[in-house]
Amino acid sequence: MKIYTNQTSKPLTQFVNDINTAAGRRGFKINNGDKMDMAVIFTNHGIDTPETFDMHMIQLCKPEKASKSLFKNPERIVLIPKFIMAFSEGGMTQIRFLYYSEESVARLIDDAEFPKSLSGTFTDIIDIIEEAMSETLAEAC
Repeated sequence: MKIYTNQTSKPLTQFVNDINTAAGRRGFKINNGDKMDMAVIFTNHGIDTPETFDMHMIQLCKPEKASKSLFKNPERIVLIPKFIMAFSEGGMTQIRFLYYSEESVARLIDDAEFPKSLSGTFTDIIDIIEEAMSETLAEAC
């Protein structure tokens, strides 16, 4: 298990918009667009949330690939959800992404094809993050 760590000077809302654009180019979709803002979630649960609390849990999904994968082996479900965590801190947008090595996946799921496939998805997501961090993303649209 590894944590990808990075930061950008882009405001969190702009980074989320840019994640959506970069993800769409690769066939990914934000699966929880209406439920990723943790300040809203906590407030809706009656929790007093500081105005400065700015955190999003962005769930990416590639529906066509995920459905085929799960139809083939439902045991894969535990590793299918992919979340990019982004939060404001110190005037920057902090980015975190939890991912697994092929070896770790192979130890967790007895499935000859899945570790390599999942590793490719993790690489795609890191590429999406780095594209969204790029200051030139808006120009590429």
